Amino acid sequence: MSLNDNTQSKIIKRVIILTLLIIGIFFLIFPKPKPCIYGIIFGATINVLNFRLMSLTLEKAVKMSNNKIMPYVMGNYMVRYLIYGIVLTISAIADYINFYSTVLGIFMVKIIIIFDTFYDIIKGRRTSKMRN
Repeated sequence: MSLNDNTQSKIIKRVIILTLLIIGIFFLIFPKPKPCIYGIIFGATINVLNFRLMSLTLEKAVKMSNNKIMPYVMGNYMVRYLIYGIVLTISAIADYINFYSTVLGIFMVKIIIIFDTFYDIIKGRRTSKMRN
């Protein structure tokens, strides 16, 4: 389950799968899961869109001249965090969205990348033990 080929689409698919699993867990745990489900969908959607925006920024920055890269990348970095700020503000104000599940949704891409890294480490240890 390594993330070498077509990494972006694999991460996005895994985020969708994990989000659906968490939504299922919310249905089982909470008596009124609607605000939590709205929150995680809202946060995960914005997180995936920001991940895509970061990818597009890096693709474009690689083709730029050296003196234009830093302002372009920093500008897009600030825009992404401004978007996160707006999302968190909306989820804190709106009573139909759970703030904590929105925060969980915002971390979905990071969670997938970290879990996949640990999975590769564990898988690498197992295969190295089997060879010895």
